[in-house]
Formats: sequence, C-alpha cells, structure tokens
Amino acid sequence: MFKNTISNLTRIRQVAEVLIRYGFEDAVTTTPLRRLVPRSRRVSWQEGEQAVFETTRWQRIRMIIEELGPTFIKLAQAMSNRADLLPQPLIDEFEKLQSNVPPFDVQVAKAIIERELGQPIDEVFSEFDDVPLGSASIGQVHRARLLSGEEVVVKVQRPDVQEKVRSDLALLHELVRLTAGFLRKQGLANPQDVVDAFERSMTKELDYTSEARSMEQFRKLYESYETFYIPKPYREMSTAKILVIEFVSGCKITDKPQLLNWGLSPEQVAETGMDIYLTQIFEFGIFHADPHPGNVLVRPDGTLVLIDFGMVGKLTKQQKYAFAGVFIGMARQDPRSMALSFRRLALTSDIPDMRAFETSLSELIEDFATLDVKDMSMSDLADALQNVIYTYKLQVPGAVFLILRALVILEGIGKVLHPRFNTFEFVRPYGARIIAEQYSADNILSEAQYTGTQLLALIQTLPADIRQIMRKVSRGDLRVRVELSGYQLLLRKADQLVSRGILAAISVALILFAGMSLLGRYPAGQMPYFRGLPVVTWYSLGLAAFLLLILFILGTKRERRE
Repeated sequence: MFKNTISNLTRIRQVAEVLIRYGFEDAVTTTPLRRLVPRSRRVSWQEGEQAVFETTRWQRIRMIIEELGPTFIKLAQAMSNRADLLPQPLIDEFEKLQSNVPPFDVQVAKAIIERELGQPIDEVFSEFDDVPLGSASIGQVHRARLLSGEEVVVKVQRPDVQEKVRSDLALLHELVRLTAGFLRKQGLANPQDVVDAFERSMTKELDYTSEARSMEQFRKLYESYETFYIPKPYREMSTAKILVIEFVSGCKITDKPQLLNWGLSPEQVAETGMDIYLTQIFEFGIFHADPHPGNVLVRPDGTLVLIDFGMVGKLTKQQKYAFAGVFIGMARQDPRSMALSFRRLALTSDIPDMRAFETSLSELIEDFATLDVKDMSMSDLADALQNVIYTYKLQVPGAVFLILRALVILEGIGKVLHPRFNTFEFVRPYGARIIAEQYSADNILSEAQYTGTQLLALIQTLPADIRQIMRKVSRGDLRVRVELSGYQLLLRKADQLVSRGILAAISVALILFAGMSLLGRYPAGQMPYFRGLPVVTWYSLGLAAFLLLILFILGTKRERRE
C-alpha cells in the first residue's frame, strides 16, 4: 500500500511542509501526512516579510501551487475551468497562475528531432532557427524551412518530460489517497476522479499526433470557408514528440493599429471571429478551447487563422441542444425551461430540490432581465451560471466551462476592436437555428430511430433476462446486495472497541489467575518459586502487563489522531 509513498517520500514531505508554511496545518494534522513531518523540520508560518495570514485562504492556496511547480500549476489551470468543483474566488486565483519555463538547449531540440525522424536535421530542413519562438512546460517552438521551400514551425517536446509528468502524476495520486477525507470535507466530492481526468488530459497533451488530428479535423470542417484558415500539419514529419506545422504570418487579432494599417475594419474582424467560434460550438460541436489573442491571427486580407490546437472541446448533439436550451430559456425568462435544460446537460440529473433550483434560476433571470442589452456582460453571466452549478453540485461536461471561458475571452477581444460589441446579439440567431435543427424532420426521425432501436433491444433481451432471474429464484441463487453508506466509521470504531475489550478481558483474567495461583498448595519440588512467589504467578502477571501496555499504546495513538 505504501509502495508509491516510499518512492516519493521526500517529495511528499516537501508538500506537507509547504502546506504547513502557508497555514494549512489541518490538511496535514488531520491526514496521514502528519507522519511525514518531524517536529525538527517544521517551518514558521511566514512568507518573506509578509505574514501568511494577512492573505486570504484562496491566495495562500495559489502560493502553495506556485511553490510546488509546473505539474501542480497545470492541474490548477485545468481546475480553473471547473466551476462545478471549485468556488469562484479560488478560480480567480488559479487564473493568475503562469507556468514560466525557460527554453531548453537548441542542440538538445535538434537531437530529439533527428532521433524522432531517424535522419539528420539537414536532410529535412534547409533552415532551422536556433532561437525558439516560444516555450512552455511541455515543449518549445522553432521556425524552420523545409527542403522544398515551405516555411514551417516545429514543436519539440522537452527531454524526459513524459517521465517527469508520470512521476508527478503518481505523486498526485498518492497525495489524493492520503488526503481524500480532508478534501471531501472541503467540498471536493470526487478528488480521485479529478486527478484521473487531469491524467487523461496530460496524456493527450503529451502526444502531438492528437493535436495534428484535431487540426486536420478542423481543416476538413472549414475547407469551404474563405474567411477562416487552419495551418496544415505535416503528418509524415510529425511524431508523438515533434509536430511540424505550416507557418502562417499575421498579426494578433487585438492589434488594432495594424488592422487599420492594412485597411481592415476592426469591427468586421471581431464579428467574423465571433461568428466562426459560435459556428464551432452550435453547428459542429467541436471548438478551439483556448482562443486568447496570441492564438488568433489576422492576415492582411482579413482571413482569421487559429493556431495551437492542444486544447479542443467537444459537445455531443444532445449536449449542444441542452446547452443552447439554457440560453434560450433565459432569453424567454422561463426558469423551468432553464432547469430542464440543465438537467439534460448534467452528467447526473440528481437535483434534490428542483423548486429551489428553479427559484435560483428565476433570480438569475431577474438580475439580467432588467439590464439593457448594451450593459449585459458575458463575464457576469458566466460567473452567475457557474455559481449556480457550484451551489447545486451539478456534474456538467467540462466542455461547458471551456465554452463559457472562451466566450468571456472573445468578448474581451471584441470590446477592444468593436465599441458596441455585444456577445448576446451574436448568440441570439444561433438559438433560433438550434431550435429549428432540434425539431427538424431529419432530427426527429433520427431520434425516433434511436429510441426504436433501444426499445427493440430491450424487447429482445427482456425474455432471456426474466428467464435467468426465474432460474436463480428457483435454485435459491438470487442474491440481493445492499450497501449501507455512512456506517464505515461506526463499524471501524466498533471493531476497535471489540478488539480492545477482548485484550482487557484477557488481561483481567490473567490477573485473577495470578491472584488465585497464590492460594494454591503445591507439593514440594513440583512448583518452582522466584522471590517467594510461584513462577506461574510471575508469568501471568508479565503477560497481563504486556497486554495492558498494548492497550495503552493503542489509546495514545487514538488521542494523537483525534
């Protein structure tokens, strides 16, 4: 059970000491982490010249993440998109995190490229820029030129990054195992599921072929669009550790002076960008999940270019309809419709008090219904929706939070370029399209076919299932499994009490036996004596003392835990 703990013992002890330094002693003293921090190594609760407790709890959590390093920073950045799990003040702090990682040696990058492609770099590129265009925790990007003359960018994965990430993920799993009880008390109901989801995300991010596939998928979806372009990935020159992509020149979408210099209308650029993004969500159900200004370029002819497809979100058709239904219900000022859409959107539709839920949504609608369209903010609406999701512990697809975050980013870009930019005016027409699509003859026929297939499968398997149940009943093999939740602690306490009661009873019996052995009359020479008492008396008292010592140690450990 402690195999991972032993292998990561030093690192886990460092984590525990950082928690103590920032005032989270309860996260250590109330979990098995307390065993890993000897008194001699505990540090004071000061951070530089500032007392830690002059900062908020959320700020101190961010400080802990910053000190623990890149993998923990990436986890926190991923968690900043999960408003169903974290309170908004903590999300605001996580959004401040930056993983500033210096570039690695260009000779190492070239060696990785040659090893991955199996040939010298000069046989692939006629030019290769030694200064990277940018670097991150996973890899860095270099500009280059193919022998055929095409300009490209080459993403190169950091050396040994996969081993480091695997080691840190093993550490995260171990930390969650040790602190699961504490995390649940803080409101994080499924910490292990969070780490599992992060592990899947990191595994995908470490495979550059996944990004290449996403780019090819977007290129196919938008091949007929003249105002939108996706760079071409060179699959034959790409592997899991390197990715070669067509180089595209342009300015950042927020570079308004350059847009004006090219004779472009910033307002038109903003409207085109929002239209393209909403098409991704509501028409195709697959979208670029990180549309910050550095990832959205504009060419001199006004064509928009998206780069960096490391983070892509997806919605199923049903999730797309449900998500649109939330906005449509809000526009109609219908809290019941919003509530039903939320239920369809949630992975589990368990909302204990639907009336209270509808009341909260009604209050949200009232807050925004009184505002003029020009005063409405996507940022405020996203915060309000995420607060409802967090309050009622709704488990909704992670893509929903990526969409809300992206819409907020796009609204910020739009307001830089377009003084009268309003996200809701762009979303409204898509609501009408979604309704038309959802209730179209083709979709109704598709849903009917799916429902009919499910019903037919049920009818086909039902007789066999009933026969199997009846056979088990006739043989007496039918078993009903009942799980009682919440009794584990009580059963463990009862088990401890029974064990200690048995030890105490044996101890008392041995003491009584020792007393009775003093009254016995033993024939001369048959019972050895020591210091005037029969040896059997000494044995009984010694064994009783040993058992009482065990009881004392168990009691002391329990007091320390409490």
